[in-house]
Amino acid sequence: MKMILEIFRFVIITLWKALMLYFSSCFVLSILPVYQEYKIWRSDLLPSLSYYGMFKVYLMNVVWTTFGIFGSLALLPKVVITGTAEREAHEIVERAIAKICVSWFCGPVLVKNAEKLPPSDPGAPAPIYICNHASQLDLAAVYCIDRRFKWIAKSSVRFLPGVGQIMTLSRHVWIDRKRKRNKIGGSDSVSNLYEKSNEAVQAGCPMFFFPQGTRCMAERLKFRDGALNVALQNKSSLIPLSIEIPLNAWTRTYPFTTQKFDSFDPIIITVHDAIKVNGNENKDALRRQCFDTIYSVLPHIQKNGKKK
Repeated sequence: MKMILEIFRFVIITLWKALMLYFSSCFVLSILPVYQEYKIWRSDLLPSLSYYGMFKVYLMNVVWTTFGIFGSLALLPKVVITGTAEREAHEIVERAIAKICVSWFCGPVLVKNAEKLPPSDPGAPAPIYICNHASQLDLAAVYCIDRRFKWIAKSSVRFLPGVGQIMTLSRHVWIDRKRKRNKIGGSDSVSNLYEKSNEAVQAGCPMFFFPQGTRCMAERLKFRDGALNVALQNKSSLIPLSIEIPLNAWTRTYPFTTQKFDSFDPIIITVHDAIKVNGNENKDALRRQCFDTIYSVLPHIQKNGKKK
């Protein structure tokens, strides 16, 4: 009996140490997103990301990852009992974490024309959200539309503490970019993107695409084919969204200030009229329509961070 207790004690201590090590990785791995965000703001057309701004980016990622771990652990009983916690992971945990992060570290989010959003359960085929991608803040702000959707994410993201676990529970779509470049098939290949996206849309769950394919605020990059192909294959409506990030989002004193929350310039999400797709549209014409619609309300950024 004493030996059994010793073994049990050893297992508990080992698991506890492993969990603490896992939590500590959040503080280390949150450094990488700081560098990624720094590269976006390094353009001559934008105000540079100050050390204070970098600190806010770092803190936001620490919160996102640690809260993701807690959220994943909280959903484990549901997963064990029913085998899935897909909706809870996305609509409760992810949405709550995203709103906490954007409200704690940036400020208010204003959704314009929210009445143009499709219903929460749109039926099949579900629509496809498309949006410009300017900053890491986009990933948090879009949850303020209060709608269910699935992301396209790099397969490496699933190994990030907290973030990877909650996204796996939400059953987002993974893609291996290296395999895409090398044209190798497999569960993580580009073919998986279309297979899983089509399944989601036909099951009534919208997909969410950043058709630029990467974050960029200073330039207006050409839209890629992914969202258009899924829309054409499924005859799904496209819901264009425009996100405008304040140029001082990271560098302003918020949240370490006595100013009122609503006194800061908000992140603005503009919802546009749905673009109906019947499957016979010219892809290039559809791409141009989506591009023009999204950027129709976004200012041109001039030198020294001025908007026009």
